[in-house]
Amino acid sequence: MITTPPLLDPRLQERYRQLVMDHLSPADQIAAGLRGLPDVASAMAHTQAAYRFWCNESVTLTQLVQPLLLAARESIPGACRDYALVIHDWSRLPYNTHTRKADRVPLSMTKDRGYDLQSALLVSDQGDPLAPVYLGLRAADGVHHTAADAIEPAPSQLDGLAPVMQRIEDLGWTKPVVHIIDREADSVGHFRDWSQAGFQFLVRADAEPKVMHNGSKKRLSAVADELKQKQRFCATREVIYHGRKAMQWVAQTEVMLTRPARPQRADGKRVSVPGPPLPLRLVVAEVRDEQGEVLAVWLLLSNLPPQVDAATIALWYYWRWRIESFFKLLKSAGQHVEEWQQETAGAIARRMLVVAMASVVVWRLQRQTTPAAGQLRKLLIRLSGRQMKHGVESTGPALLAGMWILLAMLKVLEHTSVAEIRHLAHEAGLLDLEQARSP
Repeated sequence: MITTPPLLDPRLQERYRQLVMDHLSPADQIAAGLRGLPDVASAMAHTQAAYRFWCNESVTLTQLVQPLLLAARESIPGACRDYALVIHDWSRLPYNTHTRKADRVPLSMTKDRGYDLQSALLVSDQGDPLAPVYLGLRAADGVHHTAADAIEPAPSQLDGLAPVMQRIEDLGWTKPVVHIIDREADSVGHFRDWSQAGFQFLVRADAEPKVMHNGSKKRLSAVADELKQKQRFCATREVIYHGRKAMQWVAQTEVMLTRPARPQRADGKRVSVPGPPLPLRLVVAEVRDEQGEVLAVWLLLSNLPPQVDAATIALWYYWRWRIESFFKLLKSAGQHVEEWQQETAGAIARRMLVVAMASVVVWRLQRQTTPAAGQLRKLLIRLSGRQMKHGVESTGPALLAGMWILLAMLKVLEHTSVAEIRHLAHEAGLLDLEQARSP
């Protein structure tokens, strides 16, 4: 079932529902526009209606995010055991050849121009993606985001995290929130701010910064080496690393962050900002192959309580890749957002929230455990015509492809009987081809 934004009028609610269904399909890089279902009388009229929706300033991002927040709220009690994980990340959306997008900005240190996307994805503490709960696009006029109707000035990436964290905390979920962020968030000043605000976080750290450990200053990499020398690592679980089986090994210790923060000012200079000592847990996670060779090392800093064991913390960070899968659904493996022709950040953000709801529909089906859901997943994979890796039941892009074919079939069958379809196929010679191919 597709929930519609409650504050929209009935006509726009129906348009939203139709647009979500239109995006229950992977797009093509050279044709990233909408695919109208067979009940649409005119493809041009359908495209014009979608264009009016994307450009309708009365359709706000705070309205369009409501179905996502409702999906998150409804999913948490059944999907989350003890905690709700929120994974924060950024992704560049380059539109170098889209010169009619006048509000593009330079992206990072590259020559690309486009928009910066900031996302917060809710994931259960069992590893299931549930719903994006925040989206923001940085454009020339500021940040277009789902937490307020006003376009706000663009802060730095890390300075912009605390307001997003607070807005997520204020949603009043039934499970405590853990914010998970990759290595770009390794900032002692922000750690202090987040701890003071009461946020629980898990961040991948760099190896070079020094911490206090057992009474002396050491680099985090030296602390990890010491844990290995003292044989503090324990094998925790089998994982899949770059498509092959491996084992995760984990060790932990307490460290103290005493160094001053070094924020960068607007003029590019850095200043030292001292702060109180901050005790954190260091969890060192290694991925090793069957021969014991280390394939990957993660140095994880967290202020989570001791009740959450080190193996769980390492597993939660392993699930950070769920947001990369979401980005893949937005990009090359799904909707090809970087080919969209909408000409403003606001229009792209509206369409992105519709796509996010389509992703929620897929994830909801993926985590359902009923026999009927299992049969439906198998049917959709068959309809998609895609091959799965050994042991993989389904993927998001494959389910999207199958959903589109199923929806199209159902729409056609509302107006055309199976006998009529078989007759038309016979007239076109398709049935003859199928019979010739059969053994």
